[in-house]
Amino acid sequence: MRTPPAPGAVAPRRPFRTPRTGRSLRAAALVAATTLVATACSAPPGDSGGTVRPAASPTPAAPPTPPPPAVDASVGPLSDRQWNRMVAVGMWREGCPVGRKQLRRVELNHWDFEGEVRRGELIVNADTAASVVRIFTRLFEQRFPIRRMASVEAYGGDLDAGLKADNTSAFNCRRPDQINAPFMESPHANGRAVDLNPRENPWQDLRKKAWFPGAESSARTPGQGKILKGGPVWRAFTAEGWIWQNISVADYMHFDTGYPSVPFRPRTP
Repeated sequence: MRTPPAPGAVAPRRPFRTPRTGRSLRAAALVAATTLVATACSAPPGDSGGTVRPAASPTPAAPPTPPPPAVDASVGPLSDRQWNRMVAVGMWREGCPVGRKQLRRVELNHWDFEGEVRRGELIVNADTAASVVRIFTRLFEQRFPIRRMASVEAYGGDLDAGLKADNTSAFNCRRPDQINAPFMESPHANGRAVDLNPRENPWQDLRKKAWFPGAESSARTPGQGKILKGGPVWRAFTAEGWIWQNISVADYMHFDTGYPSVPFRPRTP
């Protein structure tokens, strides 16, 4: 029962609401409630304030494993620059048994005495190039150390300078003032001989009655970079038909395909 207003008092007015106003208020309340629910649902677990956290960075992928080192051999003709240098230092002259067209540059990787991979080259007869690649691939796979490997023009064509530097080399139509077989028959002058690690594998110079480039490694005892009968270098060369120290005096660095030098025919398996 509503109490009537006292005499003279003004009755309070009730807010006037139309049906449209009521619907608008209800709609606004519904939107506000929906927004709160959506914010709560999108917040990360444990985030009570609705703070948006940056997405975690993806774990970086591990770098790819580098491929194992390989001999990576290539065989090609001699460049004009290299050939001109070889002629200039006397490694080739008129009358030598083979010329530029019969020679090939074999470039390949080898292990040095510190266990690092180095790039080297040998100048050889075209008929031995494939055999040389197979031989030095086997030595690379067995990590046999080679001090250095460069064509002899790097030493001015001087045989003794290359041997003292412990340089592994092949072709050299040696000058008359250097130790040599008759050059038409010489395996080195034909590009069918390799001298490997001269300091570890010296030869006996009968002119001087001494070991060259030195006697410290003249004994055939095991040692780094040394060539021994039955060892990895001996097996790699002889499997291809090459001959070790094919000379009447000790020449431990030297392999060739025969003397007098003739066209090389690799052994068939």
